[in-house]
Amino acid sequence: MSVYTEEEILAGCRKGKKVFQEELYKTYYSPLLKVCVRYVRNMEDAKQLLNDGFLKIFHSIGSFKNNGSFAGWMRKIMVNTCLDHLRGTALKTEMTVHVFHVPMEEQGPSVMNTGLDNIEFKQLVTYIQELPAMTRTVFNLFAFEGMNHREISEQLEISEGTSHWHLHQARGQLQKRIKQSEQKKIYYEAGRI
Repeated sequence: MSVYTEEEILAGCRKGKKVFQEELYKTYYSPLLKVCVRYVRNMEDAKQLLNDGFLKIFHSIGSFKNNGSFAGWMRKIMVNTCLDHLRGTALKTEMTVHVFHVPMEEQGPSVMNTGLDNIEFKQLVTYIQELPAMTRTVFNLFAFEGMNHREISEQLEISEGTSHWHLHQARGQLQKRIKQSEQKKIYYEAGRI
Protein backbone atom coordinates (compact mmCIF):
# COMPACT_ATOMS: atom_id res chain seq x y z
CA MET A 1 0.00 0.00 0.00
CA SER A 2 1.32 3.39 -0.98
CA VAL A 3 2.06 6.05 1.62
CA TYR A 4 1.00 8.68 -0.96
CA THR A 5 -2.42 9.38 -2.38
CA GLU A 6 -3.03 9.02 -6.08
CA GLU A 7 -3.24 12.82 -6.37
CA GLU A 8 0.16 13.22 -4.68
CA ILE A 9 1.71 10.60 -6.96
CA LEU A 10 0.20 12.28 -10.02
CA ALA A 11 1.42 15.73 -8.98
CA GLY A 12 4.91 14.40 -8.23
CA CYS A 13 5.12 12.53 -11.53
CA ARG A 14 4.00 15.62 -13.44
CA LYS A 15 6.98 17.43 -11.87
CA GLY A 16 9.26 14.55 -12.90
CA LYS A 17 10.17 13.60 -9.31
CA LYS A 18 11.72 10.14 -9.28
CA VAL A 19 10.36 9.14 -5.86
CA PHE A 20 6.81 9.54 -7.17
CA GLN A 21 7.62 7.79 -10.43
CA GLU A 22 8.98 4.84 -8.44
CA GLU A 23 5.86 4.86 -6.26
CA LEU A 24 3.62 4.85 -9.35
CA TYR A 25 5.63 2.00 -10.83
CA LYS A 26 5.44 -0.09 -7.63
CA THR A 27 1.74 0.62 -7.14
CA TYR A 28 0.64 -0.32 -10.66
CA TYR A 29 3.34 -2.86 -11.57
CA SER A 30 1.25 -5.97 -10.92
CA PRO A 31 -2.08 -4.96 -12.51
CA LEU A 32 -0.42 -3.53 -15.61
CA LEU A 33 1.91 -6.52 -15.96
CA LYS A 34 -1.20 -8.72 -16.05
CA VAL A 35 -2.38 -6.72 -19.06
CA CYS A 36 0.93 -7.17 -20.89
CA VAL A 37 1.20 -10.89 -20.12
CA ARG A 38 -2.02 -11.58 -22.01
CA TYR A 39 -0.63 -10.12 -25.25
CA VAL A 40 2.72 -11.93 -25.49
CA ARG A 41 3.96 -15.48 -24.94
CA ASN A 42 6.57 -14.98 -22.25
CA MET A 43 7.29 -12.96 -19.14
CA GLU A 44 10.43 -11.31 -20.53
CA ASP A 45 8.48 -9.72 -23.38
CA ALA A 46 5.67 -8.75 -21.00
CA LYS A 47 8.12 -6.98 -18.66
CA GLN A 48 9.73 -5.17 -21.59
CA LEU A 49 6.30 -3.98 -22.77
CA LEU A 50 5.45 -2.94 -19.22
CA ASN A 51 8.60 -0.80 -19.01
CA ASP A 52 7.95 0.69 -22.45
CA GLY A 53 4.39 1.48 -21.37
CA PHE A 54 5.55 3.14 -18.15
CA LEU A 55 7.95 5.32 -20.14
CA LYS A 56 5.00 6.45 -22.27
CA ILE A 57 2.96 7.08 -19.13
CA PHE A 58 5.71 9.19 -17.58
CA HIS A 59 6.19 11.18 -20.80
CA SER A 60 2.48 11.86 -21.29
CA ILE A 61 1.26 12.13 -17.70
CA GLY A 62 0.77 15.86 -18.17
CA SER A 63 -1.96 15.10 -20.71
CA PHE A 64 -4.11 13.23 -18.15
CA LYS A 65 -6.97 15.64 -17.44
CA ASN A 66 -8.72 13.74 -14.63
CA ASN A 67 -11.51 12.67 -17.02
CA GLY A 68 -12.14 9.12 -15.91
CA SER A 69 -9.89 7.00 -13.77
CA PHE A 70 -6.14 7.34 -13.81
CA ALA A 71 -5.79 3.54 -13.70
CA GLY A 72 -8.02 3.26 -16.78
CA TRP A 73 -5.95 5.89 -18.59
CA MET A 74 -2.74 3.98 -17.82
CA ARG A 75 -4.33 0.67 -18.85
CA LYS A 76 -5.25 2.15 -22.23
CA ILE A 77 -1.65 3.29 -22.75
CA MET A 78 -0.41 -0.18 -21.79
CA VAL A 79 -2.80 -1.91 -24.21
CA ASN A 80 -1.75 0.46 -27.00
CA THR A 81 1.91 -0.23 -26.20
CA CYS A 82 1.24 -3.95 -26.56
CA LEU A 83 -0.65 -3.42 -29.82
CA ASP A 84 2.14 -1.23 -31.21
CA HIS A 85 4.63 -3.98 -30.42
CA LEU A 86 2.46 -6.64 -32.02
CA ARG A 87 1.80 -4.55 -35.12
CA GLY A 88 5.53 -4.22 -35.61
CA THR A 89 6.37 -7.88 -35.11
CA ALA A 90 4.14 -10.84 -34.45
CA LEU A 91 0.96 -9.78 -36.19
CA LYS A 92 2.69 -8.96 -39.48
CA THR A 93 4.07 -12.48 -39.73
CA GLU A 94 0.64 -14.07 -39.58
CA MET A 95 -1.52 -11.57 -41.46
CA THR A 96 -3.52 -14.11 -43.38
CA VAL A 97 -6.90 -12.85 -44.45
CA HIS A 98 -9.99 -14.72 -43.35
CA VAL A 99 -13.06 -13.09 -44.87
CA PHE A 100 -15.86 -15.40 -43.85
CA HIS A 101 -18.24 -14.55 -41.05
CA VAL A 102 -19.10 -16.95 -38.24
CA PRO A 103 -22.73 -16.34 -37.23
CA MET A 104 -23.28 -15.97 -33.47
CA GLU A 105 -25.53 -19.03 -33.25
CA GLU A 106 -22.75 -21.22 -34.71
CA GLN A 107 -20.17 -20.11 -32.19
CA GLY A 108 -21.43 -22.32 -29.40
CA PRO A 109 -21.13 -21.41 -25.74
CA SER A 110 -18.80 -18.59 -24.86
CA VAL A 111 -15.42 -19.57 -23.46
CA MET A 112 -16.23 -17.19 -20.63
CA ASN A 113 -19.03 -19.56 -19.52
CA THR A 114 -17.32 -22.90 -20.11
CA GLY A 115 -15.43 -24.46 -17.23
CA LEU A 116 -14.11 -21.21 -15.82
CA ASP A 117 -15.34 -22.06 -12.35
CA ASN A 118 -12.79 -24.88 -12.33
CA ILE A 119 -9.78 -23.03 -13.71
CA GLU A 120 -7.49 -20.46 -12.17
CA PHE A 121 -6.86 -17.16 -13.93
CA LYS A 122 -3.14 -17.96 -14.15
CA GLN A 123 -3.91 -21.16 -16.07
CA LEU A 124 -6.31 -19.31 -18.37
CA VAL A 125 -3.60 -16.74 -19.13
CA THR A 126 -1.25 -19.60 -20.00
CA TYR A 127 -3.84 -20.94 -22.45
CA ILE A 128 -4.34 -17.46 -23.92
CA GLN A 129 -0.57 -17.08 -24.37
CA GLU A 130 -0.53 -20.30 -26.41
CA LEU A 131 -2.89 -18.82 -29.01
CA PRO A 132 -1.41 -17.47 -32.27
CA ALA A 133 -0.56 -13.76 -31.95
CA MET A 134 -3.45 -12.35 -34.00
CA THR A 135 -6.01 -14.70 -32.46
CA ARG A 136 -4.71 -13.88 -28.98
CA THR A 137 -4.85 -10.15 -29.67
CA VAL A 138 -8.40 -10.22 -31.02
CA PHE A 139 -9.54 -12.31 -28.05
CA ASN A 140 -7.89 -9.93 -25.55
CA LEU A 141 -9.39 -6.84 -27.17
CA PHE A 142 -12.85 -8.42 -27.27
CA ALA A 143 -12.94 -10.24 -23.93
CA PHE A 144 -10.83 -8.02 -21.69
CA GLU A 145 -10.89 -4.56 -23.29
CA GLY A 146 -14.56 -4.72 -24.29
CA MET A 147 -14.03 -3.70 -27.90
CA ASN A 148 -16.51 -4.73 -30.59
CA HIS A 149 -15.49 -6.22 -33.93
CA ARG A 150 -15.69 -2.87 -35.74
CA GLU A 151 -13.30 -1.30 -33.21
CA ILE A 152 -10.97 -4.30 -33.36
CA SER A 153 -10.94 -4.25 -37.16
CA GLU A 154 -10.02 -0.55 -37.15
CA GLN A 155 -7.38 -0.99 -34.46
CA LEU A 156 -5.69 -3.98 -36.14
CA GLU A 157 -6.44 -2.98 -39.74
CA ILE A 158 -8.28 -6.22 -40.49
CA SER A 159 -11.83 -6.86 -41.71
CA GLU A 160 -14.66 -7.39 -39.24
CA GLY A 161 -15.07 -10.90 -40.64
CA THR A 162 -11.43 -11.63 -39.84
CA SER A 163 -11.98 -10.34 -36.32
CA HIS A 164 -15.01 -12.64 -35.93
CA TRP A 165 -12.98 -15.57 -37.26
CA HIS A 166 -10.11 -15.01 -34.82
CA LEU A 167 -12.50 -14.70 -31.88
CA HIS A 168 -14.22 -17.92 -32.95
CA GLN A 169 -10.84 -19.65 -33.21
CA ALA A 170 -9.75 -18.36 -29.79
CA ARG A 171 -12.95 -19.52 -28.13
CA GLY A 172 -12.70 -22.94 -29.72
CA GLN A 173 -9.07 -23.44 -28.79
CA LEU A 174 -9.59 -22.18 -25.24
CA GLN A 175 -12.65 -24.37 -24.75
CA LYS A 176 -10.65 -27.37 -25.97
CA ARG A 177 -7.77 -26.62 -23.55
CA ILE A 178 -10.15 -26.07 -20.62
CA LYS A 179 -11.95 -29.33 -21.40
CA GLN A 180 -8.62 -31.18 -21.57
CA SER A 181 -7.66 -29.65 -18.23
CA GLU A 182 -10.94 -30.75 -16.68
CA GLN A 183 -10.50 -34.29 -18.02
CA LYS A 184 -6.97 -34.49 -16.60
CA LYS A 185 -8.30 -33.31 -13.25
CA ILE A 186 -11.00 -36.01 -13.30
CA TYR A 187 -8.46 -38.71 -14.22
CA TYR A 188 -6.07 -37.46 -11.54
CA GLU A 189 -8.79 -37.48 -8.88
CA ALA A 190 -9.80 -41.00 -9.96
CA GLY A 191 -6.20 -42.16 -9.57
CA ARG A 192 -5.66 -42.91 -13.26
CA ILE A 193 -2.72 -40.56 -13.66
